[in-house]
Amino acid sequence: MDSIRKSVLMSFKKLHRTRNNVFKGDVKALNAARVKINEEYKKNKHVTDTAAIQAMIKFSTDVENELRTQVIQAKEVKPGVFEARITDDTVKLENVPFDEHAVLPTKKGKRKSCCQDEAINK
Repeated sequence: MDSIRKSVLMSFKKLHRTRNNVFKGDVKALNAARVKINEEYKKNKHVTDTAAIQAMIKFSTDVENELRTQVIQAKEVKPGVFEARITDDTVKLENVPFDEHAVLPTKKGKRKSCCQDEAINK
């Protein structure tokens, strides 16, 4: 049981460290995340089933990963202009420009117009 307790404490600390990194400088978000993390751990502190505890540790790891890689901060620097704080851990996908004239290939190699074009023509 001691190793499980250690794992729970490690996941708790890791969530708080991630919270501090992700919401750096945003007092409101830092406080809200702190309250939510503490609330969830206190709510489940009575759980003694090892499998349930392991599942909750896995969930906290998934949440920590999601926060670290998917959440960014953006603040308005002037009306309509925002500055995003993106970390090295943030997942960055390839940005493909929109092409309104794109056509989809059919199975036989023939080109087919976009489904939105077909809806307009009906």
